[in-house]
Amino acid sequence: MKSTVLMDQYGRNLLRALQDNVRASVAQLSRQIGLSQTRTAERLRRLEETGIIRGYSLEIDREVLGLPILGFIRFTCSGGNYRKFLTFVKSIEQLEECHHTTGGDAFLLKVSVASMDELEKLIESLLPFGDPTTSLVLSSPVAKRALPIAGATLAKPSPTTG
Repeated sequence: MKSTVLMDQYGRNLLRALQDNVRASVAQLSRQIGLSQTRTAERLRRLEETGIIRGYSLEIDREVLGLPILGFIRFTCSGGNYRKFLTFVKSIEQLEECHHTTGGDAFLLKVSVASMDELEKLIESLLPFGDPTTSLVLSSPVAKRALPIAGATLAKPSPTTG
């Protein structure tokens, strides 16, 4: 179980500040949440150790990498192919995410590919395991949004601190 002590007002504010700027220094974070740098660094370390903060990530423009096509594949898998599919799906290089879902489809896959030919081959590779239904992304009005953190309030940075 995650420590509820770490999720007090300071912990929530620290998570909110990191969501706003994951590259913020401990000094910047401490000013925003109202703790000393030492206490902020310790709080950050404990949030990482307990797994509340699971990691830090880098977002890369997929089009710059030659992957202009973003698609979602809804996938229905029969019980006999379930375990085989779970093993296979982890080997798909074009796969960004795979989610096990409720409803008519068992899985939702997010893929990035270089061409329609590559997408077609990817879809064909899924056929032995079940039935894929593919949708292509035309645009993303809300591509990624920070998680809501109830009760988080950050100090406004002063003009001299950024």
